[in-house]
Amino acid sequence: MKRSLLTAFCCLLPVGYWISAQTGISAELKTEYIPFSSYIRPEDSVKTNSKSDFKRVDLNLSIPLSVKKDTNGKIRAWSMLLGGSYAKMSHKNYENQLFPAQMLNAQVGIQHIRPLGKKWSMMMTATVGVYTDLEKIDFNDVLGQGGILFIRHFNPNLALGGGPVLTTAFGAPMVLPWIYFDWKTNGKIKFNINFPEGMEAGYQFTDKFALKAVVNLSGMSVERNKDGKSTLLGYQQITAGLRPEIQLNDKLALRLTGGTTLIRSFSESDRKISSIFKDKKVADPRFASTFYVAVALRWNLP
Repeated sequence: MKRSLLTAFCCLLPVGYWISAQTGISAELKTEYIPFSSYIRPEDSVKTNSKSDFKRVDLNLSIPLSVKKDTNGKIRAWSMLLGGSYAKMSHKNYENQLFPAQMLNAQVGIQHIRPLGKKWSMMMTATVGVYTDLEKIDFNDVLGQGGILFIRHFNPNLALGGGPVLTTAFGAPMVLPWIYFDWKTNGKIKFNINFPEGMEAGYQFTDKFALKAVVNLSGMSVERNKDGKSTLLGYQQITAGLRPEIQLNDKLALRLTGGTTLIRSFSESDRKISSIFKDKKVADPRFASTFYVAVALRWNLP
């Protein structure tokens, strides 16, 4: 059941970077690499000689459509969200092809941020996208999702939020939780949770440099036809490591992440809500832990 929920979350367009309203175009270009690691056979948990790696490039873009400030200086904004992820996997020593060689997730959506009085704000997103292994693309590869997050601002340094996320990853619409927590101390120590994306804790040494410990949850989903039925194949990974962040100038930031994979696995399920409540007799196929590295560029245009 946990893997099925994780598969649904992996369909969501990353929105953590745009929790705060942006007055200009914001974007992130990210590449990540996981070297070859052993395939662990699900039926007996034996580490085999079969190996797979993982290479991915992500591009996410937020384009403001309308930005207004109220009398208190709080921002009300509408933005367009564009996102795309392309992953390529190489496989060695498999008797049969178990996993896709490439995956593509591409989404387009809308985001709305507005204040709700002095202490509350709201963020709403809705996206639709194509989730495919590029072997065959049809209407079954199209999935829609959306969410609404209510945030309570206790003071300038503390915010807590929650709300529902609606996804069609399992065919019929289903609702999942979205949790947000942000805390900092006068700009030096910072702690953030944005589930289902991950969490980070860090220290801002200077205006140009910060160091963070991070745990990230990410993945990809593809629709596949199996025995005449539409199924959802999900790739999930949980990584942990250290992330230096360098502010190159007032518009551009560089983020370097190095660490390890805590979880890296595939799961497959029927596109039915009932499938997430079924206990699987055999564990999901997974891979041994190994090194993880990522490089990301973020920029904000005025």
